[in-house]
Amino acid sequence: MRALRVLAFDTTTGKGSVAVVEGDETRGEVRVTAPDAHSTRLLGAIDFLLSALGLSMSAIDGLAVTIGPGSFTGLRVGIATAQGLSLGSSRPVAGIPTLDALAHRIRGAAPRLVALMDAYRDGITVGTYDRDARQIEEPRLMRPDELLASLPAGAAFIGEPASRYRTQIAQARPDALFPERSFFIAGSVGRLAMPVLAAGEGLTADELRPLYLREPHIGPARK
Repeated sequence: MRALRVLAFDTTTGKGSVAVVEGDETRGEVRVTAPDAHSTRLLGAIDFLLSALGLSMSAIDGLAVTIGPGSFTGLRVGIATAQGLSLGSSRPVAGIPTLDALAHRIRGAAPRLVALMDAYRDGITVGTYDRDARQIEEPRLMRPDELLASLPAGAAFIGEPASRYRTQIAQARPDALFPERSFFIAGSVGRLAMPVLAAGEGLTADELRPLYLREPHIGPARK
């Protein structure tokens, strides 16, 4: 009996990705750097990957998608696509928090793992995890100065803000680690979804919801 086969994708940042994960193996991945363009590229990336692997949606056992935090537009694109594919294929879907997938990329790197994402209003979204990438604290929004004032000792950091503030973090915590990992996380999303789907705990399309840490900011279109 083969392992579950999961189609996973992430559209929460400009570094979008699609992956097919089977058991512990990522069979294929497509990476798309597309700020504000996931709506025009995601389905094409999915079609390309499935075709390249010689698969159709009927060969997929379940879906996985990041549910936030992240770009509000990207979240809507990813979740709506997952809902449409779930409805069309009658496949369950697992919603995976974006910070969880980032932390999964560096599991085992240190006793404390810190996943960071831009919050798009001069803020940073912070997730704290143990060595095995299990959540320790609920995600929270912080200003850069608040983050630098509250860094845990002996931690490994991942995420675009970790790269941007690497010098300041290292000055505040000389024991900080910065494992070299890409920020294309669809493979990790698929792996995190595997036990959820295997346990029959996947969601239906109408049960899938985004994880917002604050309300979307919607203003008039700029001319």
